[in-house]
Amino acid sequence: MIRKKILVTGGAGFVGSHLCERLLNEGNEVYCLDNFFTGQKQNIVHLLSNPYFELIRHDVINPFHIEVDEIYNLACPASPVHYQYNPIKTIKTSVMGAINMLGLAKRVNAKILQASTSEVYGNPLIHPQPESYWGNVNPIGERSCYDEGKRAAETLFSDYKKQNNVRIKIVRIFNTYGPRMHPNDGRVVSNFIVQALQNQDITVYGKGQQTRSFQFVDDLVEGMIKMMATQDSFTGPVNIGNPSEFTILELAEKVIKMTGSKSKIIYQPLPSDDPLMRKPEISLAEKELNWTPNIKLDTGLEKTIRFFQTII
Repeated sequence: MIRKKILVTGGAGFVGSHLCERLLNEGNEVYCLDNFFTGQKQNIVHLLSNPYFELIRHDVINPFHIEVDEIYNLACPASPVHYQYNPIKTIKTSVMGAINMLGLAKRVNAKILQASTSEVYGNPLIHPQPESYWGNVNPIGERSCYDEGKRAAETLFSDYKKQNNVRIKIVRIFNTYGPRMHPNDGRVVSNFIVQALQNQDITVYGKGQQTRSFQFVDDLVEGMIKMMATQDSFTGPVNIGNPSEFTILELAEKVIKMTGSKSKIIYQPLPSDDPLMRKPEISLAEKELNWTPNIKLDTGLEKTIRFFQTII
């Protein structure tokens, strides 16, 4: 058996650690690159004894040299709390990280996948959001460092394909949750579970009528691996998300019920530029990747709640 050598940037993060684990289980040699700005060693400590796993502390803002067959570029803080903490660092990670990884892919003729985001659609005027939608993004808002950084990275990927024939893949990831989420990442699923487990008030913004579509992390990893395996002629971008749509209030009520919490729901004003709707149109993923999410919200929440019970 020929083991593929695969580089995962941001490999100690929430999604990256699940991807590293799956790639190792499939018999590959995995290099996990992370600067630990938001990634955590505890996410991948169980992989360190595997002789085909290597952890490298490095920041993608700086060039990096390695011989690999495939690159998954996940490096970037992905929750508003983390990416707004140092917005210049965030956009540098997206843009310079993309330039460095694309340069590496070009030199060693590796196939490279960009973990883009549904945030490229901004506060959408079309619902649900198809890949053909160009988005409605504020270039100077609170979230711009992340939204525009990811948009610029998509541009770089498509231009490296046109100009240098680099073999690229782009996936646009919608809201994802699961074990190994950072308890303080400010994302709605982790917030609600942590608050519920501690019987604290659950904070809902606005009236809680804004919608989100949540996919379990295993479904996302499956979609990314299927995307990497497609023909070179198919580059994306492809939406990877779960089209089952819930209001934030419905999610809060479900988490309280599933945890048996005594938490009360309290309401706060909506943050600026917070999208009111988010739902993927996934017919392209169904057609090109033969992919649909399999894990129901209740099943995924049970696993995620169990994880948080062990760390709180």
